Amino acid sequence: MGDQRPYRVIISGGGTGGHIYPAIAIANALKAMHTDTELLFVGAEGRMEMQKVPEAGYPIIGLWISGLQRKLSTDNLAFPVKLLSSSMKSFKILNEFKPQAAVGVGGFASGPLLYAASVKRIPSLLQEQNSYAGLTNKMLANQVQKICVANPGMEKFFPKEKLVFTGNPVRREIVEMAQNGLDEKRLEAMEYFGLNPAKKALLVIGGSLGARTLNNSIIANIGKLIDEQVQVIWQSGKFYYQQMKEQLEVMPNYEGIELREFLNRMDLAYAASDVVISRAGALSISELALVRKPVIFVPSPNVAEDHQRKNAEALVREQAARMVTDAEATTQLVDETLALLKDEDQQQRLRQNIDRWAKPNAAQHIAEEVVNLIESRG
Repeated sequence: MGDQRPYRVIISGGGTGGHIYPAIAIANALKAMHTDTELLFVGAEGRMEMQKVPEAGYPIIGLWISGLQRKLSTDNLAFPVKLLSSSMKSFKILNEFKPQAAVGVGGFASGPLLYAASVKRIPSLLQEQNSYAGLTNKMLANQVQKICVANPGMEKFFPKEKLVFTGNPVRREIVEMAQNGLDEKRLEAMEYFGLNPAKKALLVIGGSLGARTLNNSIIANIGKLIDEQVQVIWQSGKFYYQQMKEQLEVMPNYEGIELREFLNRMDLAYAASDVVISRAGALSISELALVRKPVIFVPSPNVAEDHQRKNAEALVREQAARMVTDAEATTQLVDETLALLKDEDQQQRLRQNIDRWAKPNAAQHIAEEVVNLIESRG
């Protein structure tokens, strides 16, 4: 390698945990490779990356940017002004930080920053988490040098010669737990959540903000879970926590139902659970593959290009997961879950098949591609 260190890398994107946590994982991998690497994040003002990235120990600058609304909205009238403002600020950031490479992980902020980087001929890389490419990444595909993907068949969205199959980066603690084995963590996890190790446990995760359908499906059928003595670790999300808490507290014998607004220890939540109910975001799929959990996906219908359904269907075709649609969830989800909890053979089959999606070294692989981009410039 040439003597160009310390490397300076800028990482842009965010909006959801599915973009933010892979971005942080890439940053951590770059730091692990070269501790003197200088990193700067660029996100969207008011979005969760503005909190989560500093918590991870990295600086971040916000852009005044948001996406176009699919429905007619007055917010769309401001979009051209926001785009111009964010593009001008992106050039200013690049001129001041002088990165040797730029990484885009998708989300609102990725567009103007990666566009500005391409104009300034800064080597750039995209990371696409989903099986159906996001609009921002599709628009940027011709401007970047490398595109790291987590699913096969992505040449239908991107130039084939730019593709690198890396998988999705996930949180460091999930990788470490998967490598060490979940069984070693199970007793600690049960104690952490106050659960009985002798009973089955279900994990319900709908994202940091929560998923209305999942919450309503669980609370409407909570009596069935209690009757079957199934314990539940339930992340409701901040928008629904108080409502779910009030409804749960009038239920008899709900002691085995651990309702949380947010799960800070996802590693222990995975270790404690026998079966998982989840939305079908790319990050969730990558984590569930690493920890080899039997999962029933309930894809969100409220995402661009219906990509969660496409994500889930890719695994269902390979008998690596089960799926219940959002429309069917209230009447079918808990019954399907109870059937799976009682079927050890099916659980084992799902664990074996989802393991093929596990890419524990994804963050390191992407970090290596970033360093190669820098080094290729001499």
